[in-house]
Amino acid sequence: MTHLWVRAEQRPNEERVGLTPEGAAALVKAGLHVSVEESSVRAIPIDGYKAAGCEIVAENLWPNAPRDAIIFGLKELPEDGTPLIHRHIMFGHAYKGQPAGRELLKRFKAGGGTLYDLEYLVDETGRRVAAFGYWAGFAGAAVALKCWAAQRRGGIAGPVAKYPGRSALIADLEREMAGMARPRAIVIGALGRVGTGASDLCTQMGVAVTKWDMAETASGGPFPEVLAHEIFLNCILARPGCPVFVPASAKTDPRALTVIGDIACDPTSDFSPIKVYDRATDWDAPALRVAEDPPLDVTAIDNLPSLLPVESSEDYAGQLLPSLMTLTDLTAGVWGRAKVEYDRHIATL
Repeated sequence: MTHLWVRAEQRPNEERVGLTPEGAAALVKAGLHVSVEESSVRAIPIDGYKAAGCEIVAENLWPNAPRDAIIFGLKELPEDGTPLIHRHIMFGHAYKGQPAGRELLKRFKAGGGTLYDLEYLVDETGRRVAAFGYWAGFAGAAVALKCWAAQRRGGIAGPVAKYPGRSALIADLEREMAGMARPRAIVIGALGRVGTGASDLCTQMGVAVTKWDMAETASGGPFPEVLAHEIFLNCILARPGCPVFVPASAKTDPRALTVIGDIACDPTSDFSPIKVYDRATDWDAPALRVAEDPPLDVTAIDNLPSLLPVESSEDYAGQLLPSLMTLTDLTAGVWGRAKVEYDRHIATL
């Protein structure tokens, strides 16, 4: 029997989960054994999973799970260097040259486990089958506007926290931006899930949006238009061949740009299109000031959808469930393709 083990998230401010009780019930009905760890932070209560027929296990017990269990979580594992013996479904952030990702792959190689990276679960056309993109864009644009509003008040953005829903987030932004003329924003990757979410937030807040996608960036740059907007929202993944949208010279170039929201948030990637910063920000300090007079703040938080944990979890889990229903055959479909990607990268160690 295929055994799916849903682990508790162990990173700060991470309350999301990739499986709802309704999805768990569907898996149990299909004959899967589903274990769900208790969690002190998960946005969706454990009672629903119990009612769905799942086995409820202690928080953070996954290292002791049966060896044939498939461990399912969203964010990174504790960086304790232990060999990983299980098959893991998670966002590994390990295939683009990230230093921490390489260490993760070494742990898999040492333990004989396998990574099925959620970012690389794709259909036969190469399109991701599930993504938090819309909510990443929505929340990322909101944080960028918070950074901009803080600048208008003469400061830098303070800590951010989760919201019970999008309406509460919008109401909070309205309060922060009350009486301020709206900035202009440019969204690159505007036709994708992330860009759609970012554009929707901006539109809802009365921010004029310039929407760019592949057609507008096909020239490869340079792109002075980015510096002509007060806010730039990057919504494309860093990949080989990705153009540079903000060069290092932007710190001193004449510009209207004062806030960069790198929603893709991959600053350590060799292919990052933003060259004015080198590290992610977080909930406690969402803005990194990289230039003064005028200020230039970068916000790059890697778990933005967690600001809206219930809505983002329900949306993502609904997208992923059809693939989880095929876990009984890990050699085919999305799982087979993810395994090929893992094998390709593990071979480089």
